[in-house]
Formats: sequence, structure tokens, C-alpha cells
Amino acid sequence: MTDYISEYKKKTKGSAKLFSKSLGLHVNGVSHNIRFFEPYPFVVKSSSGKNLVDVDNNKYTDYWMGHWSLILGHGPKQVKDAVRKQIEKSWMYGTVNEQTIKLSELIAKAVPVAEKIRYVTSGTEATMYAVRLARSVTGKKIIAKIDGGWHGYTSDLLKSVNWPFTESESSGVVNEEKIISIPYNDLEKSLEILNKVSNDLAGIIIEPVLGGGGCIPAKAEYLKGIQEFCHKNNSLFILDEIVTGFRFRYGCLYPTMNLEPDIVTLGKIVGGGMPIGVMCGKKEIMEHSNTKGKKKTERSYIGGGTFSANPLSMTSGFSTLSELKKSKGVIYSKINSLGKFARDELTKTFEGKAIITGQGSLFMTHFTKEGITNIENSADAAKCDTALLQKYHFKLISHDGIFFLPGKLGAISNAHNKEDIKKMIVASEKFLQN
Repeated sequence: MTDYISEYKKKTKGSAKLFSKSLGLHVNGVSHNIRFFEPYPFVVKSSSGKNLVDVDNNKYTDYWMGHWSLILGHGPKQVKDAVRKQIEKSWMYGTVNEQTIKLSELIAKAVPVAEKIRYVTSGTEATMYAVRLARSVTGKKIIAKIDGGWHGYTSDLLKSVNWPFTESESSGVVNEEKIISIPYNDLEKSLEILNKVSNDLAGIIIEPVLGGGGCIPAKAEYLKGIQEFCHKNNSLFILDEIVTGFRFRYGCLYPTMNLEPDIVTLGKIVGGGMPIGVMCGKKEIMEHSNTKGKKKTERSYIGGGTFSANPLSMTSGFSTLSELKKSKGVIYSKINSLGKFARDELTKTFEGKAIITGQGSLFMTHFTKEGITNIENSADAAKCDTALLQKYHFKLISHDGIFFLPGKLGAISNAHNKEDIKKMIVASEKFLQN
């Protein structure tokens, strides 16, 4: 690791100088905790297609892809042109705009549950409001989430994110007793926990692919069992598709599993790289947020925010979804195939030393230890050699010009090609030889 750090420092002197300034101005030098890595993160000056370029002119093939939001790649021409055209008209109205209607029409046709839609500016806000709405609709207080599930920094869901899941995630969080956590992909144990709180359970929020918790797909029978429990107990079934929405297909993942959620949250891809969060839901549920003619006790305040549904985000999202729709599955076929190729080839390369999880165009490497032979939940992922994963990713950054945010999953965009994956495989083989 010492050699990698030395090599990295030689290549990133400009980043080191700038980041020292950032440390003096910002907490830990960043505005999102996960963006920091040792000895310091490089500072990006531009991006295009599949590449990031830092202030020292080092080029990196990017698999972080803007927190997995850039499915078309960095700065795709059609999105850039649409945003530029909108900027000429202006970028902030603070009133109703036609761009919002156009984006919502696309989402409503692609997402069956999106009978009513409301926009915010981040995934954190979308999940925060989704659980508030669930409590309003049901009159109950408890929200259940998954061990390892990440739904942003809202206090309503900031629990059992990192191993060990029994420890509090943060000081300053209140009412943690109103959040319970259940094990992913273990229906029997989950139902055992849920039955104890069923009388006051407002809703259950789940990711159909556990993103930050290890890039682990949910078993269809698990999700169906959780949904059935919700319906029997008058609780809302909330799917967080902020990562998975429009990632594997045009629309959400849940229809492929014959699920019928009450609320779905979206983000990332539907904003085309601009700030966005979306709550979609059944009309009778979403109407609880309609303030017209209602007393305070009868309404649920969701949404709001100066930059909600701003014309730039709406334009960027509309252009991105339009391009995905226009391709008639060609883009999805390409990136999902590249994802499978990456998972298969990495599995061969690491020869039992690692398990590769993921689905479609998402993938993540887990270096095994302590007898882990399968990864079905975030507890399994946490027991793997996370230090070795950090070292592996840093080697790719410092030596090979390949960027994964250390310790996180990779996302393939339409700008990537098979040669990029092969380059990553060769670099992985060399990592094993060191």
C-alpha cells in the first residue's frame, strides 16, 4: 500500500495542494463523507464520456459515475444541448414550469404506481417524505428498514446502516425506537421481528438491490413476503428505487418481480446528473399530501424546497429518459451485458478469493474471509476483507487510471465498452501478483 500511496502522491501534487485548501474550508475537506479517502481525494477539473480528468491532467476511467447517476456517461451531447438551451431561457423560476409536466409524463407511463408524483432535490428528501407520508396515511409511527439499507441522512431512517448494526449511526438522532431493522433476504427472521410491532407499523422501506450495503439483489420471494405482510397489517410497502429505477430497464425493477408497492422513491438517473428526488405513489395515498381544504391534522407536508422541480433538473431528466426510451432497449442490453461480463471475468480472475455481487450494469467485489462462501445480505458483506477491497480500489486509482470510490460498487454507463472492462480485468490480475 505504501508504494501505491507514493505513486499516487507523485501524480497528484496539484490535487494535494488544492485539497489542503479544502480542508481549511470544509469539514474533512468534503461535503459528502464518502468522498474522502486516504491520503486525499484527487480534485476533478473536467469529465467526459467514461472519463474523469483531475487538476494534474490524470485521466481515470470512471465506474463511480456520479454516485451511479450517469447512465449515459459524463456530459452526453443530447443532455448537454438540452440543458444549454434551457439555460438560455433561465435556470430558476420558482413557479410551475412545463418541463416538470414533460418529465412526469415519461415517469408516469414507465412506472405503474406513479399515479401522482412530487419532486424534491435529493434522494434523502424523497425517502424522508415517503416515511412521513406512510405515518400520515396509517396513523402509525414505526418504520421498518433493512440491515445495511441506506436511504440517505434523514433521521427517520439513519439506523443499522453500517456494521455492527446494533450501534447508533450518529449522535443527534432522536426517536430511534421508532425505527426497526430486519435482516435482508431472510423472510422468517424478518417476519418474526415485524410481528412484534405490527400494530404500530406504518411502513417498510426496502431497496430491491441493496446498493450501499453490498450491491446485493433481493430474492423475489423475500420481497413478496414482505409485501404480503404489509397488506395484511395495513402498513405501506415502500420501495426505494433511487439506485435501481431506470438502471436495468426503462422503468423500475419491481414490475419484473410482480410487486405492487404503495410508494416508490426515485432519483439519480431520472435527474440525468442534476439534483433530484422523486416520490411516486398510488393516488389515494399521495392525496394525503394535498393541503387544499384540509386541517393541519388531516394533511401531510411532503415536498417543498426552493429548488424542487427546477427547470434544469427537469430538462436534464427528460432528456436522459428520452434517450433511454428512444434506444428501445439497446442501451440496456449493452450495459447489462457489460455488467455480466465484468462479474464473470472478475470471478474467474480472483479464483475463489472474492465473490462478485450485482445485477445488470452494477457490480461489486468482496474479498472473502472467515468462511464466507455466499453473500446474501450486508452482514455477509461486512464480514469480508473490506481493507483489502480499499487497497484494491486504490491500486486501480493510483496505478491504472481506473476509478472506483474506494470500497463501493461500480456502475457501467453507455459510454463504457468491452475494452474498458478488459483493461480492468488485466489490472485486477496484476493486483493479485503484487
